[in-house]
Amino acid sequence: MAILPCGSTWVAQWGQPQFVIRSSSSSKLPTSSQCVSRKIRALESPSSTLFSQHPLHILFRLAPSRGLHHRRGARLVVRADSDYYAILGVSKNASKSEIKSAYRKLARSCHPDVNKEPGAEQKFKEISNAYEVLSDDEKRSIYDTYGEAGLRGSGMGMGDFSNAFDLFESLFGGGGGMGGMGGRRSRSRAVDGEDLMYNLVLDFKEAVFGVEKEVEITRLETCNTCNGSGAKPGTSPSKCSMCRGQGQVVTSAQTPLGVFQQVMTCSSCGGTGETSTPCNTCGGDGRMRKSRRMRKSMRISLRVPSGVDSGSRLRVRGEGNSGKRGGAPGDLYVVIDVLADPVLKRDDTNILYSCKIPYIDAILGTMMKVPTVDGMVELKIPPGTQPGTTLVMARKGVPVLNKSKRRGDQLVKVQVEIPKRISVKERDLIEKLASLSKEAVSSGR
Repeated sequence: MAILPCGSTWVAQWGQPQFVIRSSSSSKLPTSSQCVSRKIRALESPSSTLFSQHPLHILFRLAPSRGLHHRRGARLVVRADSDYYAILGVSKNASKSEIKSAYRKLARSCHPDVNKEPGAEQKFKEISNAYEVLSDDEKRSIYDTYGEAGLRGSGMGMGDFSNAFDLFESLFGGGGGMGGMGGRRSRSRAVDGEDLMYNLVLDFKEAVFGVEKEVEITRLETCNTCNGSGAKPGTSPSKCSMCRGQGQVVTSAQTPLGVFQQVMTCSSCGGTGETSTPCNTCGGDGRMRKSRRMRKSMRISLRVPSGVDSGSRLRVRGEGNSGKRGGAPGDLYVVIDVLADPVLKRDDTNILYSCKIPYIDAILGTMMKVPTVDGMVELKIPPGTQPGTTLVMARKGVPVLNKSKRRGDQLVKVQVEIPKRISVKERDLIEKLASLSKEAVSSGR
């Protein structure tokens, strides 16, 4: 923090720094332009360690002063948010090796996996932030000249707090340097494989009772040449020069609302943090596309449970694409599509069927064979069955999914056929039946 005496009242803002006036007297006196010019020249002089030699009006975007008021004994106070050198415990002319050594020592003692005291993680992030700025020549130069406000105003940012643990891992080898401490895994290591989708078509009865199917899938499997590393045999990967092994790059832009930062996957290494000579077999992906048949005789089989329907999904764990660099394989999702039956219709766990019977059978009753998923079954038509009556065949429907001992019903809708033409003999018999019916009605009265 630098404090300079000033005979004029200035309130200026550049980026984030704020200039505050402290005065021991509130009396307003006229001031001359010579006094203002003298203070500006003092601040922008070559001997000043507070600002560069750029014109102060340009550096702080100050408009020409008019009608300024004087406050006797006023002081111009420039506030700095943090002293990065003090945080790391080094001097301002410390070398890179001294800064790195100080960071390693402090990071080991303040890492949240070792230090369980409250505020340890925040302290660890502050240490990492200070090191990220002071270890970069360009950022350090701006910080030495303008402080934190200069980093904000230049659009470079002051270090990424979210990368504190990645910065630690880049120096200690992914946490292994902590002597077995359970550190966080680097983002540049294992990547899980993608899930796959497969459409399986079943006929009506296969969906009702379940089936074991033989299917063939095409998926990415680990390359045998490079063993999944993606690097040409005999070569070793190196740290990506674009992202410096972080797998991500941060871009900053100055906007009227402040500095806008965007974190993106590194386009050079694809987020791995490493670059290598690609394998000639897999082209650097570490995986090859292969076909695999899942047979009944193999240890891996696809068993479709009873009661599935169109749209049902089955999950086969570990049968998706292989992961990269030792990542877990994805899963295989099998989507069921059931073909319609020409006779039987399905309504959830019930099966619907319609049958037609002569009017004589509806009057007298009869036994008839009805198709079901279990085969032909006899159904009793009771006497006096009315058109549109629904008869229930218990437990002849679809098993409940994952509860095969429970089944729905088959619902049979009876349709009575009335003949449009009858013979003369049939007419005589029906007329006699009608006469008997009228006599029975009359006698009942």
